[in-house]
Amino acid sequence: MIIALAGQPNSGKSTIFNQVAGYKTVTSNFPGKTVKYTKSKVKMGKEFEVVDLPGTYSLTSSDLAELEARNYILQKKADVVINVIDASILSRSLELTIQLTELEVPIVICLNMMDEAKKKGIKIDTRKLEEIFGVPVVTTVANKGIGIKKLFSTALEWKKKPNCLKYSKDIEKIISMLSSKIKNEPRRLYAIKILEGDEFFVSQTDIDYRRYQEIIEREHGRPCDLVIASERHALSMNIFERVATVGTPEKSFFDLDRVLMGKLGYPVLAIILYTMFYLVFKFGGVFEDPLLNYFNDLASRIFLGNALLHNIIVGLIQGFAGGIGIVLPYLFPLLICLAFLEDTGYMPRVAFLMDSFFHKIGLHGKTLIPFMLGYGCTVPAIMGTRILESERDRYLAGFLAAFIPCSARTSVIFGIAAFYLGPMTAFLLYITNIIFIGFLGIILSRIYEEKTPGLILEIPSLKTPSLKSMLLKTWLRIREFIIIAWPLLILGSIVLSLMEYYGYDEIVNNLLSPVTILLGLPVAVGTTLIFGILRKELSMLMLIQALGNLSILSKTQMLTFTVFIMYYIPCLATIAAMINEYRVKKTVLIVVTTVIVALILGVIARFIGDAVW
Repeated sequence: MIIALAGQPNSGKSTIFNQVAGYKTVTSNFPGKTVKYTKSKVKMGKEFEVVDLPGTYSLTSSDLAELEARNYILQKKADVVINVIDASILSRSLELTIQLTELEVPIVICLNMMDEAKKKGIKIDTRKLEEIFGVPVVTTVANKGIGIKKLFSTALEWKKKPNCLKYSKDIEKIISMLSSKIKNEPRRLYAIKILEGDEFFVSQTDIDYRRYQEIIEREHGRPCDLVIASERHALSMNIFERVATVGTPEKSFFDLDRVLMGKLGYPVLAIILYTMFYLVFKFGGVFEDPLLNYFNDLASRIFLGNALLHNIIVGLIQGFAGGIGIVLPYLFPLLICLAFLEDTGYMPRVAFLMDSFFHKIGLHGKTLIPFMLGYGCTVPAIMGTRILESERDRYLAGFLAAFIPCSARTSVIFGIAAFYLGPMTAFLLYITNIIFIGFLGIILSRIYEEKTPGLILEIPSLKTPSLKSMLLKTWLRIREFIIIAWPLLILGSIVLSLMEYYGYDEIVNNLLSPVTILLGLPVAVGTTLIFGILRKELSMLMLIQALGNLSILSKTQMLTFTVFIMYYIPCLATIAAMINEYRVKKTVLIVVTTVIVALILGVIARFIGDAVW
């Protein structure tokens, strides 16, 4: 049996999914964060499959993520759909519920965030709501696990289709007339979507639907799609007034949003980012040196008669040391901080603050969502561009996201620049990176000119984050490093040891010597740049292995190497994601640009380093 979770963005679908499936999807207060559906097998008495669909405000959308949700339900892959509703904004959420009933699939309504509704003074009569829609209504507080077991036990037993709610008489008359001409099922849904002018549904039939639209437009004096939307809105408001009462909300003595989203929001943002940066550096710095010294000492004590076997074992130790000594000490606190900012609901407020900045580079504040994802990993950042409406915006956001330092690049920045050159140097690298992205954005928006739409972004209420949720989310993200990247680090370290043993490293270094000489780096650095294409952490760890000790590099060389790694070719996983989203030609353009930019900025860093040190 398949149970699908459908609802508006930020309604708590992913939180409910994680409560039953284990932590397999990242929850966030970013509307539109889920860009593809996630599924998992679950056993709660019976075994079933639960699917977390992307959030959608409507079954008519040009948004790729929303279309994915609509198409999944339309294909009737799910036996039951759980419509997850944010109870604190019930009137607005019911508009999607009305559309879901028209799909003619069994539905269970989940009123989530009942604690938030209570704070707003909203009381909901669930029995009345059940009578209206003809489906079970279950109340939950997903982040605390309240009501989750009852929700799924109800869904497992429910087989009936919901009641079909009616619009005004004249609208229903046209829907009925058009439905009789349609062969596709469900006919009512097709009729309504055709009247709304939905391209997908229109393309499925060859009916002269325009004359039906004209009847409604003559009667109401407005475009047909607006008439249908108004009918649905009025119907949802009417249902809300019948099932809910609004009392006095809980009083708050201090409106934090006046600070976070007002003029003081910008210095507050700067303080938060700097504090986050400082904590990550301090935490990682405590562990990096002693852990590396321990593993270096361990490697130096190994003496094997067989030189080949000795190289393999030392390579294995160095690869393991790189993960536990450099990457994890910086990656863990960074991901914890990101999880905290997400779970409090602060991220959408940052998007609001940054909207004017993004407009100056030809985009809008919603672009911040893939950008912030990029600080964790560039792959979900590229996929996250799907939430942007226009193809041009999606490509530009992906282009710029390729230059954002992901957690792997962050490991290099903290492991080399912050540790050896000081935290202020690393902080300045991030600041210059933001300035560069802004500058590149202006250039790209001039090349790909198009009017950018304004920002429409739901701002959720501020919440106290759950420590369990933060730790599980951090584990989900860090697990990718442990399962995918760490084995690559170890394998890469062994491969480099074998290349050194057989002398192949010199061939690679000589081929790449024009690049390393231009950047003023030792020729031995060449092989490390190749490994960096697999994963950016590899470049730093291979550098340590190739040179023996990073301290033999000058400060200028450390700065130059860090800058080059920050900007050059994204990892293979990112390139694959780009090809999937933007196709080969556009991906090649991004990759070539990253190499050119990395060389130019690397040379500039070399001259700055020589001048300063």
